[in-house]
Order: sequence, then C-alpha cells, then structure tokens
Amino acid sequence: MLWLLLRRLRRFSAGLERSFSSLPASQVRRTFLDFFRDKHRHQVVPSASVRPIGDPSLLFVNAGMNQFKPVFLGTVDPRSPMASYRRVVNSQRCVRAGGKHNDLDDVGRDVYHHTFFEMLGNWSFGDYFKEEACWMAWSLLTEHYGIPADRLYVSYFGGDAASGLLADEETRHIWLDLGVPPTRILPFGLKDNFWEMGDTGPCGPCTEIHYDHVGGRDAAGLVNTDNPEVVEIWNLVFIQYNREVDHSLRLLPQFSVDTGMGLERLVSVLQGKRSNYDTDLFTPLLDAIHQRSGAGPYSGRTGKADEGHVDRAYRVIADHIRTLSVCIADGIHPGMSGAELVLRRILRRAVRFCIEVLKAPQGALASLVPTVVHILGDAYPDLAREADRIIDVINENEAHFLSSLQHGSRLIQRTFRRMEITGSPFPASVAWSLHRDLGFPLDLVNLMLEERGVQVDHQELDRLISKNQKMLSEQQAGVRPRLLPDILSLAELQRSGVPHTDDTLKYRYRLENGRYVFPGCRATVLALYDGQALVPEVSEAQRCGVILDRTCFYSEQGGQSHDQGYLTRGGLEDVLYSVEAVIRAGGYVVHQVTVPNLLKTGDQVQLHLNEAHRLSCMVKHTATHILNFALRKVLGPSVQQRGSHISADHLRFDFSVKGSLSSSQLQQVETCVNEIISANLVVHSSEVPLQKARTIQGLRTVDEIYPDPVRVVSFEVPVSELLDGGSVRETSVELCCGTHLLQTSAIEELVIISEKQLVKGISRIIAVTGQDAVQRNSLGEETVSVAAGFSEQCSVAPPEGKALNSLCAGCVGSAEMLAALFLTLDLYKSWMEGRSALIILSAVLIIHCSLDRSCLVDEPNHTEMDEDRTD
Repeated sequence: MLWLLLRRLRRFSAGLERSFSSLPASQVRRTFLDFFRDKHRHQVVPSASVRPIGDPSLLFVNAGMNQFKPVFLGTVDPRSPMASYRRVVNSQRCVRAGGKHNDLDDVGRDVYHHTFFEMLGNWSFGDYFKEEACWMAWSLLTEHYGIPADRLYVSYFGGDAASGLLADEETRHIWLDLGVPPTRILPFGLKDNFWEMGDTGPCGPCTEIHYDHVGGRDAAGLVNTDNPEVVEIWNLVFIQYNREVDHSLRLLPQFSVDTGMGLERLVSVLQGKRSNYDTDLFTPLLDAIHQRSGAGPYSGRTGKADEGHVDRAYRVIADHIRTLSVCIADGIHPGMSGAELVLRRILRRAVRFCIEVLKAPQGALASLVPTVVHILGDAYPDLAREADRIIDVINENEAHFLSSLQHGSRLIQRTFRRMEITGSPFPASVAWSLHRDLGFPLDLVNLMLEERGVQVDHQELDRLISKNQKMLSEQQAGVRPRLLPDILSLAELQRSGVPHTDDTLKYRYRLENGRYVFPGCRATVLALYDGQALVPEVSEAQRCGVILDRTCFYSEQGGQSHDQGYLTRGGLEDVLYSVEAVIRAGGYVVHQVTVPNLLKTGDQVQLHLNEAHRLSCMVKHTATHILNFALRKVLGPSVQQRGSHISADHLRFDFSVKGSLSSSQLQQVETCVNEIISANLVVHSSEVPLQKARTIQGLRTVDEIYPDPVRVVSFEVPVSELLDGGSVRETSVELCCGTHLLQTSAIEELVIISEKQLVKGISRIIAVTGQDAVQRNSLGEETVSVAAGFSEQCSVAPPEGKALNSLCAGCVGSAEMLAALFLTLDLYKSWMEGRSALIILSAVLIIHCSLDRSCLVDEPNHTEMDEDRTD
C-alpha cells in the first residue's frame, strides 16, 4: 500500500498545473498502449476483426472484451496463446448497430453517438484487481494526458437490495485514498454501475470516470443524466460474480478487470472539443463531404437549429462511411440477414442523406473511402489494402438502392395522396412492403415519414413484425440448445484436478488394403453436466453432457461437423447412448447424450464411431483444402477464405473475389481440383509451434485464434520439408485442426453444384464429392444430350429483327439444375423412372422456348425492383 499512501500526498488539483496537450488522435491511442505496456507490463494484443469469430450471439464485435470471452467463460483452449494472458491492452475497433447495443438511431441527432468507434481497454485475468485498476486509470488521465482532476467525477455501485447486493464500499475507499473528494464519488444502481455479459455468465460492479466539459462548478448532479456537458469517458468493470440461470449470483474462482474507454470521446476531451465530430478523427471527413456536396459547410447544429437536417446529414455520412469501410475490410458486406442486413441499412441510410439532403452526386459516398484510410490506416492497415474493394462494394450497393429509392418515393407519394382523402395515418402495410419488397430499413421509413410530419400506424406495424418473427421462430423450432458447461462448472473441474480430455485418437487412423481403419476407444466417465451443474449421476431419459478421460470423437471446430456414433456402458452392449453433439470447452470434450439408463461418474464406456460419417467428413474437408488451392491458382492470390462448413453430404466454401465467376472459370477450378484428386497425392499433417508454422511460405490461414502447437496440413510435400524451406513446389498448406484423408484419391471426384455471390465481393461454392459427384455428372451429361436432341427437332428460326439469346441454352441449364435439385432432395429415387422425368422436363422446357418465343428479345428485361431484390 506504500504507493497508495504516497499518492495521497499529492495535491488533488495536480492536473491543473498541466494544460491540455491537444494530442492528435493517433498519439492519444499510442500513449494509451505505451502506458500499459511500458509502465505496467501489459501485453499489447491486436484488435480483432469486427466480424465475430465463433460467437453467434453477436452481430458485430461491440466491445473490447468480446475477443476475450473464452477467457472470462473458462472455455479457452489451454493450448491457445490466449490461455496465458494475464495483463493485456489494446485498441479494439467496435460496431454498435444492432442487438443489445444499438446506437444507429441516435447517430447524427447528437454529437457523440457512433456506429463505429474504437475502444481503448486494459484487462487483468486473475492478476491485479480494483486498487491497481483505479490507480492506473487515474494516473494515466491526470498525469500523462494532463486532464485537470477537478473536472473528473467517479461513480461506483451503490448496491441493490432486491438482488441482495451490498454497495461497493471497497471501490469508494480506493477513490478516497487517491484523493478524490467525497462529493465527487457518486453511488448508482444496477442500471449504471453493474455490468453483465448477458442474461447469464460473468458480471460484477463497475466504476466509471466522468468528465465535465465546463469545469469550475459542482456538476455532480449531471453525472449519468445524458447531459452532453458531463460525459462518461472510462468504465472499469470488476468481474467477480457469475449470474446463474435462476438469476442468483455466485462468486467466481478468479476475479478479473475489464476496462473500456472510447477513443473518440477521449480525443474530444484532450482536444478541448464538445463534439466528437470536431476532432481530427472526423474533421477531414466533414471537409471532404463538403467538397463533394451541394450543401454549405458543416456548422455543428443539432435539433431544431439544424434546418433541413444538413448538419445531421454530415454527421451520419461521416460516421457511416467509417463503419462501412471497416466492416467491408473485415469481410462483412451489405446483405440480407444478420450483420450483413444491418450494414445494408447503414449504407442505404448514408446514401439517402448524401443524395437527398446534401445533394451530392452518385458515387460521392464511396469517394470518401481514401479519407477514412488516411485517418485510420496507420492503426488498421487492412483498410489501405482493401480500399478498392470497399469502393466497388459501396458503389454497386448505392446503385441498387437509388433504383429502389425511386420506387419507394413514388409509393410514399401515392400513399400520401390517398391519406389526404381519408385522413388516416400512414398504413403499416405500405411501410412493411417498403421494408420487405424494396429493402427499406424500417428506421429509414420512419425517418422519411418523420421529415414530412407523418407517423406510421405503429400498432399494426408491430403486429406485422411480430407475425414475421413468429414465423422465423417456428422455422428454427426443434433446434436443441447445447449443454456447454458454465464457467463455474469448468472451474470446478480444474479445481478437482479433472484432466483435460485426451482426444488425440481422432487422428490415429490408418490405411490398410485401401480401407480406413479407425481405432477403438474405451474410456472412463470423469464428469456429468446436467445443464446447470456437475452431478454424480444422471437418470433415465435425462439429457446431459458427458466428459471422458479420452475420446476418439471429433468435436465440432474448424468448420467441420462433429462425429456421430454412440456409447455403450460396461457389459450393457444393448443399451446405446446416442451421441447428439460433440463440443469443446476449456480443454474438455463434452459428448451430449440422452441417457436411456442410469449413468454415473466412474462408469466405463466403449465409444462406437460412425465410421462412414467420419470418412465422408474427411473426404469433404480434404476436398475443401484442394478447392481453396484451386481457386487461388485459377483466380489469383487475392482470393481469401471467408468461411466454410464441412458435413457428410456436401461442402460449403465462402471466399472473397472481385466480380462474379464465369462458367469457364468454374470449369477450370473443377478441373484443377479433379486433377489433384486423380494424382492421389499424399496428405501430410504435423503439429508445429505456432510461430514456426507462420514462417511457412504460401501458408493459408483464416481469421481465428489457433492453438500452440498448431496442426499443419500439406499436400505432397512433407511439413518438415516446408519448415526447412527446402521445397519450392507450389502446394496446398494450411493450419487446420480437422480430420483429413491420407491420400486424395478417396475423394473420387468433385462437382460444383452451385456458385453464387452472397454479397458484392463474397461468393459461395457448394460442392459434392464421391458417388454423389459421379452421379450428378453422368445425369447432367445425359440430360444435356437428351435436351440437345429435342432442341434440334423443335428449333424454329427467329423472326426478323430479333436475336436468339441464351435462354434456349438456359432451358437446358434449367433442366440440369432441377435434376440436381431432385438429387439433393432425394426425390430422384422416388420417381419410377428418373430418366423419363428428365426427358419430359427437357422436352417441355425446349418446346416452351421454341413455341412461346419468350427467349427472343431485343435486350434482357429485368426490372429495377427485381435487380434490387438480388443484391
């Protein structure tokens, strides 16, 4: 406590002796990182992508702590570098525009809300706690940034009787010891000063530091009142509890610190600005917007003073172009669901303010990207590398939306004319149609109506929204939640000395006489989890998670589906415990089963692997690596993997590519893949230290955290040869934890059954292998042959002045597509004679093409609305 006593001797107003340094934003960020790294031994961790990795609960990364969730939850792989974290610091790029944290509707209305922002944060995982965290924060703000101490107020958790939580007097006394006057240490309740990760999970009290922009007064009454003159700048969270399913709180075995300070708000303080938009993070953008628009210069007005919403438009565009640039660079593109749909809303909102309010020409929004790169490129180099692609994505989506905007504006005007006659509110059915059919975000519909002084029938609109949500919920019904042990159960396993599951048997298979032989596995039940806690036994018909000392089952990870199979207990070979899922948590492999008979810890079980399912997954995973390699070979090194999923029946591969793929390019890719398959290359795999693996030339990785050591999978060239740098042969080499074939010939053949652009710049390929591929190929060839014969018999010369476009070939293609669909849905086998069905189908299509003559056109005719629906 000596350091604390010494600091009590310092004058409370020490900060008054320093003037603001007016640091540029880049230096503010650097000072923060250097302070914790150089003075307090924190490890600087790079910002994660704003695209959440392995966290379906989030649309975007919205806080600095998101990437550290596995540490907080105790699920981190013990071989991962993250498992060794004790003190870390970073500046995390964040997006709050959807879900629990959604600032989208507030952006532009005030001068401090943003959809994209940077979160400065420092963390302690079981290391220092409240005293050190408060001292470090106070020292950085008052001594290193030079913020006057008499402008700062602190809040702390004042307790909550209903929850049985006492006030955090420990934190209050720490601030007193640091010299903060009692009148500036303010208690608040659960809403403001108790942080929770979610409905369940780690949580704890927090203390916040607030700044008074005015100074020279008592501003205690303005803290936490959303007053723009007194703003929160730093939140220090003390994670010490776990919120249980029954809402009770239990102390965690390890206490942690999680702090977050918005860079934009801090910079406004240090640069003496009341508005974040007046700092050097935004002023270059506002100047660029002015140069490209027909509006007057930005003047910072809000509310009624902002006539025509001009300044609001400036703020919306400046904020949204930052968000669009960062998200697209990180692989999130405007689309039709989830985060992609939110980004689509953001882009369309920005386009409308740009075109309609500021009278900027089409393309003005995308032209701001170089300015974003200039401001943020030093901190986030990906922005510069991806600038051209970001511009292309924005321009293409803008063109689609302007087409929709014309349709929507006409529809709104017609509705207004009808409303003048009837005197009714704006009909919800029209607002919903604008949203559903033309892709208008509902907040944009409300905004357009609000500008005309009209409101939608919100009660009816809510009913339509609820009806749609109910339909989506019904579609998702039947998906059973996974029994993942919570942090306290995982901590109890570790405290009890339960060893991590040995799952190395999943890789110990071999080839004998052309057949794969998988090892048997006997194991002991070490723990049982019933969904709430660890239990000594589970009874009949109870669902539970089973943790064994060893397993041969593959747990779902790396895009590959988990293994299937069953367990048998002791001598009860006739009692099967069907394995519903296999998942990893904190080094433990959890087998989810519904128990048909009593199961206890200590029981001996035999694991029975569904070998056909495993082999099918191995085939698809190895084929996926070959496909990745072939895409780069045909399309160039700019191709980057954006996601994949491997199941027993097909593989899915998402990748970034400029423009759509031609049929010729797809054929080249398919040919390249099948040549590698036919060559029967040996597939090598080896565990290698992570840093050493990253030195391999041509190594392919994806955006995720890898264990250390990491598994390297290569084709033809042994991993040891790649590590030595002795090989210059071009081959597929990736970091991958999946299970693979030992030789490529078992794939037999790969056929791409579909390729489509999910969004601009991101394509998805779905492919099949083995006999599915052979069958589809032969069926497609037969269909084309039959269709060609009919085409010759039914051909009719086109009338004068018309050209025969590709629809006749398209008819044949449609027959192939429907044939593939029959196979996919397993309908082919249900037809008495599949060939007859395809012959009839081909005939109908071609006769229709010849007689109806709809394929004879001057130009392809696609409405703007149809075009927009596909973006």
